[in-house]
Amino acid sequence: MQEIARIVMDPQFLMTALVSIAVFATVFTFLPSAGPSLRSRMKSVALEREALRAKQKARLAEAERNRGGSLRRQDTSGVRGIVDRLDLRRALADEKTAAQLRNAGFRSESAMTRYLFLRFALPFVGASLVFAWIYLGGGLANQPTMFKVVACILGAYAGFYAPVLYVANAATKRKESIQLAWPDALDLMLICVESGMSIEAAFRRVADEIGAQSVPLAEELVLTMAELSFLPERRQAYENLATRTGLDSVKSVTQALIQAERYGTPIGNALRVMAEESREQRMNAAEKKAAALPPKLTVPMILFFLPVLFVVILAPAIMSLTSAGIL
Repeated sequence: MQEIARIVMDPQFLMTALVSIAVFATVFTFLPSAGPSLRSRMKSVALEREALRAKQKARLAEAERNRGGSLRRQDTSGVRGIVDRLDLRRALADEKTAAQLRNAGFRSESAMTRYLFLRFALPFVGASLVFAWIYLGGGLANQPTMFKVVACILGAYAGFYAPVLYVANAATKRKESIQLAWPDALDLMLICVESGMSIEAAFRRVADEIGAQSVPLAEELVLTMAELSFLPERRQAYENLATRTGLDSVKSVTQALIQAERYGTPIGNALRVMAEESREQRMNAAEKKAAALPPKLTVPMILFFLPVLFVVILAPAIMSLTSAGIL
């Protein structure tokens, strides 16, 4: 008993026992709560993901309603029946046509059907209008019959290519809008990512802020964020963004994001480099336009500015000579 009492009263033994009791109490305190805390966190993440999906579905539906349609709007049976019966998709459409429609913002299947139907119907409309103008309105009355036939053919030709010109013009305007706002969007995205946001939250925040500058870019970012949640592979969502925009600057950024996620490199570094390159490209484009301005102004100055300048300079001298009787 004396030996046991001596061991128990040993300061080193007491220190070891107290440390062991403290460690055991700490583990016993936090271990039971680790399981429920982790489960609650995972549950909250799952609920947040579902809420995000529902919110993005509602946002996409509202955006399409504001644009006057829905991405999944079905075609009327008559238009679709004509397109399928005449097999216009094989005759008039290819991969380039589909890409052009996507670049113009027409992503639905019904947009392709209406496009093909208009290319089929507008030649008859154009030829009919020219025919009515010639034979009912008295147009080209003094011209031979062959010239009138050629005019009807030109009307049909214009109707056939009118949808192509409209889509090309819409795609060009959309690309210009996205190109001008893209560097600013990258800067905002970089700020969001470096502040600790995920890439989905960054897309959502940037889409909210960049909508005042470029509505098409905001739509593309919202759609990309939705695809990041829905698609099984995140790479496909980035590639779809590059395909829909059709811009090299956007494609380079999406490739950088794909590589960053594949190899685990920081996304902020890639976004910082791409933002600097995009700003330099925009500045180079502005300098190129400024350098091309003097040659464009040469002809207007010669035709409109110099004659007026000569009149202003010579008119007083001519008037003085005329009053003096020399002229």
